[in-house]
Amino acid sequence: MLNTLLLHSLYGFGLVFTMMCLLWLIYRATNKPMIVDAGWGFGLAFIIMFYAYLGDGDVTRRFLIGAMAAIWGIRLGSYLLFTRVLGHHHDARYDMLEKEWGKNIPFRYFLFYQYQAFAIVLVTVQFIVIANNPLNQIFLLEYVGIGIWFVSVIGQTVSDAQLNSFKNNPANKGKVCQVGLWNYTRHPNYFFEWLIWMAFLVFALASEGGWIAIFAPGIMLYLLLRVTGIPLTEKNAITSKGDLYREYQRTTSAFIPWFKKQ
Repeated sequence: MLNTLLLHSLYGFGLVFTMMCLLWLIYRATNKPMIVDAGWGFGLAFIIMFYAYLGDGDVTRRFLIGAMAAIWGIRLGSYLLFTRVLGHHHDARYDMLEKEWGKNIPFRYFLFYQYQAFAIVLVTVQFIVIANNPLNQIFLLEYVGIGIWFVSVIGQTVSDAQLNSFKNNPANKGKVCQVGLWNYTRHPNYFFEWLIWMAFLVFALASEGGWIAIFAPGIMLYLLLRVTGIPLTEKNAITSKGDLYREYQRTTSAFIPWFKKQ
């Protein structure tokens, strides 16, 4: 299994490395670095489906993980593509990165894109284990994982739709979105993204060696809470909305949905 993990991971990295190179070229032609966000969703979907295709385990299990990846990843990638790249959205997070970098911006973006490729490979290793599970029975843990995945995808889809609808209403310019799920957490989209990885962890535990999946939710939680998720998003929100967003921070849970503070 170790040889299979290493070989398939190498194939997977070659796939997403090539994809990120192409996206970097598109960024150079369009000056829209946020295309890497869409690439993250598409990259996750493609690499998991690729592992499902390469695996020699039970066909039903491989079909399940391929379908789950396709529905979740392609929806996420498409949403980010149409709202952040093809639309008129300007993502100030990348302005902050460029200001921090100072020089050699295109080369730094290339490294940033390949960092995303490496992260995609790192958090999807467990799918190689799942795709090579020979047992032709779907276990209770896998059904539970599918249930958590379903709730997570619905939650992420709803939160994205609520935010997009809020932003598209001119009357909300300069305001903070607190509708629907955004009333209970400042980042419902990030919370449900992390919950999807918890669903995959539960699903993977039914396969021998599936414990390796425990690293993915931990890595994703670190990235969302400390690196590219909440810190950059909230820094930009405070810059653009000031005290309105500080009050939102004071009253509303940062990550896990909960009731507002009085």
